[in-house]
Amino acid sequence: MKNTWFVLLLAYTAAWGAESVSAPILLYHRLGSVIADSMTVRTFASDLAYLKAQGYSVIPLRNLTDFIAGKAHSLPERSVVITADDGHKSIYTEMYPLLKRDHIPVTLFIYPSAISNASYAMTWQQLREMQDSGLVDIQSHSYWHPNFKKEKKRLSADAYQSLVQIQLYKSKQVLQQRLDKPVDMLAWPYGIFDENLMENAKKQGYSAAFTLEARPAGRSDKLMALPRFLMTNQKHALENLLAEVSRPHLKPKESP
Repeated sequence: MKNTWFVLLLAYTAAWGAESVSAPILLYHRLGSVIADSMTVRTFASDLAYLKAQGYSVIPLRNLTDFIAGKAHSLPERSVVITADDGHKSIYTEMYPLLKRDHIPVTLFIYPSAISNASYAMTWQQLREMQDSGLVDIQSHSYWHPNFKKEKKRLSADAYQSLVQIQLYKSKQVLQQRLDKPVDMLAWPYGIFDENLMENAKKQGYSAAFTLEARPAGRSDKLMALPRFLMTNQKHALENLLAEVSRPHLKPKESP
């Protein structure tokens, strides 16, 4: 009997520990030495150097979602995930060489309407090359990156529902056909989501989706609304972010 209770205690302790584990998901958009807009980051190389120097493990996003879904029992200590949205050409020219150099896994969330069409975007050939490296996983960011909040106000209920279906289905379909791989993760455009959108995404076969809520992701989060940290070119942005994440958050003292 004592052995049984001991085993149960160990199992409970392990489960409780897993519930408290979380990891920050970093989100980049555009990289470059010249700041073209608020989404351009010049510090990606130094960000990677900082993660390495501080002993962080950059893990694939899939490893984190498997952990949150209960398919994996643990994560490496000091885990962090890197993602990039939209498909800007600087991801290929600036980020990809560094990923190959340091063997860093990254997930790209792409809206296919821009690929090989928009002057700022990557090509399908470049996406395929990155995917074939084994370091880059490519997932959905809707088909043309609409603002669902604005479209819901502008359109009739039926037209809005049709738009949602097109955005979630067509992006998934095109990416799978072009890249010959399953697509089952989605980054919400502008970080906008609600219960209706999450249910629609589930019906379209997405198993996880991501927002712009700035906090680490763990098992207490919904799989269809996992938070990410938007990276900017602010000085010491990554260092300050990780310091805040690792700082114990104590309850404020009660007033006498």
